[in-house]
Amino acid sequence: MSAVQAAGESADLIRADGKPELLVLRALKLGDLLVAVPALKGIRRAFPDHRLRYAAQGWLSEALGLVGGYELLPTHGLDEPLAMEPGAVDVAINLHGSGPESQGRIEALKARRTVGHQSPHRDGPPWRPELHERERWVRLLEWHGIEADPLDVQLNTPHMPSPVPGATVLHVGAAYGSRLWPAGRFAAVASALAEAGHQVVFTGGTSERERAQEVCRLSGLPDTSMLAGVLGLGEFAATIAAARLVVSADTGAAHLASAYGTPSVVLFGPAPPEIWGPPPGPHVVLTRAELRRGDTFAAQPDPALLAVQVSDVMAAVRELGLL
Repeated sequence: MSAVQAAGESADLIRADGKPELLVLRALKLGDLLVAVPALKGIRRAFPDHRLRYAAQGWLSEALGLVGGYELLPTHGLDEPLAMEPGAVDVAINLHGSGPESQGRIEALKARRTVGHQSPHRDGPPWRPELHERERWVRLLEWHGIEADPLDVQLNTPHMPSPVPGATVLHVGAAYGSRLWPAGRFAAVASALAEAGHQVVFTGGTSERERAQEVCRLSGLPDTSMLAGVLGLGEFAATIAAARLVVSADTGAAHLASAYGTPSVVLFGPAPPEIWGPPPGPHVVLTRAELRRGDTFAAQPDPALLAVQVSDVMAAVRELGLL
């Protein structure tokens, strides 16, 4: 089906159910969805009579279901026009960024009302790079008269139960090499936690399964500890929600722990926790900011991440009262 055909069908559905269409653009990854939850919940409260769409990659559908109230419009980045007919959208909200690419996709919708940052063609707040992501999008909405709470991060409880309730989750993968804490250090943490009585499991995506297997082997824990590449996104969320503890780099796993109030130790490398860190709660951030190189797409771990030692993680677990 072409984008134009899909857009036509969307317009037909709008006319059939009588609801005006609201579209949020944030065609990014899981962590990006999760830090936008306060803004998404504010939008939902402000537009109870609209049909709410979230434009992002299709694999995020299960995670979006945990936010509640939104339908996913499959959108692979900003390379192609949004599959919506111009004029079919009542309210278009740019939670993707402030650059010409995202603004152009939003402008092409020709919505009755557009919400975004300041641009040559639209009023809005200026982009402030120093703001935390949760604060950034809440501030954007508030400038446009939409109330939201940056600490309203909670997700709905997953429908399926956790396959390992009460387990300690070591999420050993990351999207980029800059966020990969050494496998040997993850293994040492896993061994120490297992000796302290934790039921340790290893998680990660399909592409991270080999790395998780290496960590599992180095830790000396049984193959039954391996969940990387096995869990669907809903099962993964359920596992984090029911976990005793999560140890992860700055990834979707850490943001899920924030959303469910699960105690976590989050290892930061290229990204500053002042922008991406967890909200107040049972979460400990570890990094060495003075060593940060800040290249998100680098193949090698950021020095700020490599400076974090096994002893630092174990001290953080002790600080959380879990040792």
